[in-house]
Order: sequence, then structure tokens, then C-alpha cells
Amino acid sequence: MTQPPTRRHLLRLAAGSVAATPLAYAVPAEALPEAPAPATAALAPAAPAAPATWAVQPFPLDQVALGDGVFRRKRDLMLEFARSYPADRILAVFRANAGLDTRGAQPPGGWETADGNLRGHFGGHFLTLVAQAYADTREAALKSKLDYLVTTLGECQQALADHGSPRPSHPGFLAAYPETQFILLESYTTYPTIWAPYYTCHKIMRGLLDAHTLTGNQQALTIASKMGDWVHSRLSRLPQAQLDRMWSIYIAGEYGGMNEVLADLYALTGRAEHLAAARCFDNTALLDACADNRDILDGRHANQHIPQFTGYIRLFDHTGEAEYATAARNFWGMVVGPRTYSLGGTGQGEMFRARNATAATLGDNNAETCATYNMLKLSRQLFFHTPDPAYMDYYERGLTNHILASRRDARSTVSPEVTYFVGMGPGVVREYDNTGTCCGGTGMENHTKYQDSVYFRSADGNALYVNLYLASTLRWPERGLVIDQTSDFPAEGVRTLTFREGGGGLDLKLRVPSWATGGFTVTVNGVPQQAGAVPGSYLTLSRNWQRGDRITVSAPYRLRVERALDDPTVQSLFHGPVLLVARSQSTTFRTFSFYKDFTLQGDLAASVKPEGRPQYFTTHGLTLAPFHIADTAAYHAYFRRSEPVVVFGSATSGVPNRARTDGQTFLDVLWARAPFASQGAFLDAVRVLADSWLSQGLFSRAERDAVVAASVRANLRR
Repeated sequence: MTQPPTRRHLLRLAAGSVAATPLAYAVPAEALPEAPAPATAALAPAAPAAPATWAVQPFPLDQVALGDGVFRRKRDLMLEFARSYPADRILAVFRANAGLDTRGAQPPGGWETADGNLRGHFGGHFLTLVAQAYADTREAALKSKLDYLVTTLGECQQALADHGSPRPSHPGFLAAYPETQFILLESYTTYPTIWAPYYTCHKIMRGLLDAHTLTGNQQALTIASKMGDWVHSRLSRLPQAQLDRMWSIYIAGEYGGMNEVLADLYALTGRAEHLAAARCFDNTALLDACADNRDILDGRHANQHIPQFTGYIRLFDHTGEAEYATAARNFWGMVVGPRTYSLGGTGQGEMFRARNATAATLGDNNAETCATYNMLKLSRQLFFHTPDPAYMDYYERGLTNHILASRRDARSTVSPEVTYFVGMGPGVVREYDNTGTCCGGTGMENHTKYQDSVYFRSADGNALYVNLYLASTLRWPERGLVIDQTSDFPAEGVRTLTFREGGGGLDLKLRVPSWATGGFTVTVNGVPQQAGAVPGSYLTLSRNWQRGDRITVSAPYRLRVERALDDPTVQSLFHGPVLLVARSQSTTFRTFSFYKDFTLQGDLAASVKPEGRPQYFTTHGLTLAPFHIADTAAYHAYFRRSEPVVVFGSATSGVPNRARTDGQTFLDVLWARAPFASQGAFLDAVRVLADSWLSQGLFSRAERDAVVAASVRANLRR
């Protein structure tokens, strides 16, 4: 059975006339009317207390500031867009639906058009963008823009309640289209007759809650609370069987993180109706399957379902019902690894595919960017409950190789310039812009919250987790601490943490990345620390810290490959945490062979050479570039590995490099045991392994002897 067309495909079909007139969207930014000063304008941000179920807590966005580097440069590109993009264009679809004057403003375009069935979603994302930008910079102009957006949405909500045509069923209704889509969903109307009404509702409510919690705008909470009352009035009267059928409908039943935002609303209002409304979004069949660890994801829309599980975690926080948390943990394990490409993204054509189908699904429509946005959110929530470093290993991968790579390295005040799909097939290119799409919306948010997971604190305040080695400054007023981190991440180098202000007893937990197999060394004030560092763990330094204390962390990058689970000859190349892609316009796999160049060190440095620019390399006549350099060059994220014959340097055995049943070849297993201390140690390893291959029937006696003889002839340097 074929899947319905993706929303991205429909957008492309409609893009011809838009693409022909790009300047139609480049209207001058209108002068913002002076925002009315709400009575609560001076309020501090009002985030609720962290749930008692959290072992680890994040820091507010405004307590972590990015330092110099590529992350801040990408953020600054999005800040320029946030400052410049006209608020009235965002508001046009809301005003039109409420019967208010649109002030001549045109909607943004894409799916955000005057008649688009998803209109309004982009405005919700824009609220979050501006709220995050203000929390980060404290620029008064951003606060004025945000207050203007919120005030106008309040006017639209009131106008709909007073004289909407048709009149909404409840005065809390707010959308950029009539209530019709929500009514049609209740009779199981399918996409594309309707799109995803509750998805759009979620984006608006989330943006309003962010406006409240990040900037203290009280009106935003009032509007969102009324929307929550409206949701409860529509859904609480429906039987669970009807809700289950609604949420199972492809795209039309997509509701984003409605359960999450309603649970967050409940934490702020304490209104039982808001928690009850959150539970109306239980997607029973999938929830139960994941709680039982039954993988039924194949063929499901990825981003339709990922945020549901972040909502389940928040429902666990409020209800204590373990099924919610168990399902979320199991779901994460069904995606990360079995359905994750090397950059950290998932899905093909917006859909989950079969477990371990990596090589089989490579193309130009992999890794929908907003799916990774939501996987990172889910990873954070899971870590708050169980601080397993695997969650932060994935977070670093997705943030560095997908999200950072998703923002084009070019200025724009009319487009977010972000990716939708990020193809993993040979010779694909990244396409940017995405004004008005789902990934354009989450893309606006991604680049103004890079710092949200650099540091966490334990619930008791006695430990500080350093999760990411990004240049940044942490201000922890409850402890009187200011800690600076200098770092060139994602480039290689020493990371230094300095206690600028404050001190006292504290467990400093330094993440030892799983890729740090080349060593992880730490000094405190120049004194090496003897604590053992295990890749994929946290190293804890416990002491009474003083102002001026300096901690240096060194984790040398190594070149390494990662194999596709369904075809180990299809591989990606990494330098430490950084995905390297081959620059080539060929649309077939490039073939690489490495083992013939190996020295006794047994690493890729003999085959993959520095090109001259930081983190650029060459191999087989091709340039390898770090993927976070976001341009429009054709690239290969995967290559075909060909090692057909057992060969050591210039000494070939003529014997086929056969593989075991697990896909590991003779040379794979041999070089996994490197480095070798001497030529003698190398020869011993070859003999032992050749004997093993002989005993398994993978070598004949003559082939075993030929392999050993070739190793004796080889003269491998260190």
C-alpha cells in the first residue's frame, strides 16, 4: 500500500509560482506599533518548579550564554531573522480569521498562506523563537515584538469569541482558521482535506507558554489557559475509542506535543481540566505496544509520533503512572540505533522504516529535521529522570551533525534558511529556506537554544553535569557560581572550565563521550587527575572548589568509521564526534579501501590525510568536509568499503577477505586489535586470527599459510 504524498511533496508541487517571484516575500519590515505595556510587563520569567520525579534539572536559558564559535555564529544568523521579520506578517492569518484588519500584511508563504490548512503553526514557532531570543539577549526590541504578538493574539481570541463566523464552541478557541478542521477530525476526515489541526494548536500554545515562562508575559498564560479550556471542552466528551481512531489517522490526527503542552499548562495553572485534556491525547495502541517493548513503528509517520512520547514523560511526572515513562524509554531505544542515520536523524520520506534498514533506505529524503528536534527534546526529558550518558551521546550527535548543519551559513532576513529533509544518499545536496513548513518552524527554534543542555544540575544542587563542551558561561545564582568554558567545539582542542565566581563543595560530572577512545585526560590547576575515564560515562571530580580553579579536559579526536547495520560495507566516516562527508557530485557510492595503508597503529590516519583547513581531510582524491559547514555542495555521507583481499601494506596474500556471519571480515577483526607494539606482536595476532579463520572453515590450510606469509613479508611502520 502506498503512502499518501508527504507535505513536503505537496509544497514542492505548489512552489513553481512562488519560486518565480521570490521578491514578493521580501517586503520591508513595518514599524512595529508601540506595544501596550501589560500590567505584568516587569514580571520575571515564571517557569514552574522542576517535578519531583527529576533527578537532574536544566538551567534556565538565560543562565547559560554562548561563547565565541560556530554555534554562536549560527545563532546570530537566526537572531537577525528574529529581529527583522515583520510581526504583522506572522499575525496576518490570525487577524483574517478573526475578522480583524490585516494591515496589508501578507502571510509568510509555504504552508502559512491565507488558505493553507496548517496556517497558524508558523506563528507559534515564531513566538518561541522570539521568546528564546529575548531570554538569550535581553534585547528590549525583542520583548516589544513578543508583547505585540501576544497582545494581538489575545485580540484575535476575543474577536472570535465575540463575533466569530462561525462562532466557536468555546470562547477559548484560537486558531488561524475556523473550528471546522477540529470538527471534521472528530468524524475521521483524512488528510489532505484537513491537515493537522491539533498540531497547529500545539505550536500556538507552546509559543504562548514560552512567551510566559521565558519573558514573564502574563497575558500569554491567560490566552493559553483559555485554549486549554477549549481543548478540554471538545475532547473530554469523546469516548477513548473515538480519540484512538482520531490519533491513528495519518497526518490529520497528528497532534504534535499537545499532551506535553497541556501537562506544562497544568503545572502552571493547577487546573485539573488541563491535565485531563492532556490525557485525552493518549494514543492507546502505540502507547501500550511501546510500554510492552513491542516495536510496531515500521511505516508510521516519524514526527507525528516522536513528540507524543515527550508528552508521556510529562504525564508520568504528574500522574506517577509508570506505563508512560516505560513507553517513552522503550520508544527511544527503538529509534536511536536501529533507525538512526550517522548524523543522528531518522526516517525516510517522513516515515519510520524497518529496524536496522540503514543502507536500504539511503536517498535524498532522509532525516526530517523536525524529527531530530523532537528526538533531542525526548532525550533531555529522559535524562532528567535517569541521567544515562547514552542520552547525551545521542544529543551531541544530533545537535552537532544535524541541527548545527541544518542552518545555511548565509544571512537572511526573509527566510529561516533551514533544511527539511537531509538526504543521506550519494551525491545529494541540502535544500534550505523552508519558510512556513514544519521544519522551518522548528528550525527557527533550534538555533536560539543551543545552550539548553550544555549544563545540568542535580536535583539537590550538589552536582553539576557538563554534558557538552561548547564555549559558554554558566551563571548559577543559587550557588553563587559563575563558570566559564572555553572551547573550539566542534573542532578538536583542549576545553577549559574556570570558576570565575564562587566555590564550595560540588561534584563536577564531566561527560566522557563514547567516541573518546583515544584518551580522556583531566587536570585541575595543572595537576593531572588519576580518576579513570571510561568512554560513554561521566567522570566525577569531587572537591571544595575555589574561585580561579581551572579544569582542563582533553579528548583527542580519532578518525573512525561507523557501519550500516544492514550492510557493514556501507560506512560513514567521523573525526571524533564530527561527521565527515565526501564532496562529490557522483550519484553512486564512492568506493574506499583503507587497510592496505595501515601501519602498526591500525588507524585511518595513514589513509585519510589532513587537507590544510581545520577538520578537512582528503582520501581517494576527494575532499572530506565537516558536515556542519552548511552549503549547497553535493556530498556523500556514506561510502562503499571495499577490502576484497587480505593485504598488509604492499604484501598481498591473494586470499579473499572473508567475513564471519556477523559481517566482520578478517581484516576488520585483526585491525580492531590494534595498535600493535611491534612487528612481532602484529605477526602473533595474524597467526592467531588466521588459525581461528581456519578452524571456522573461512580459510583453507593453504590460504591460512598464504596470509601468514604475507604478514611476514610486510614491513609495517609504527
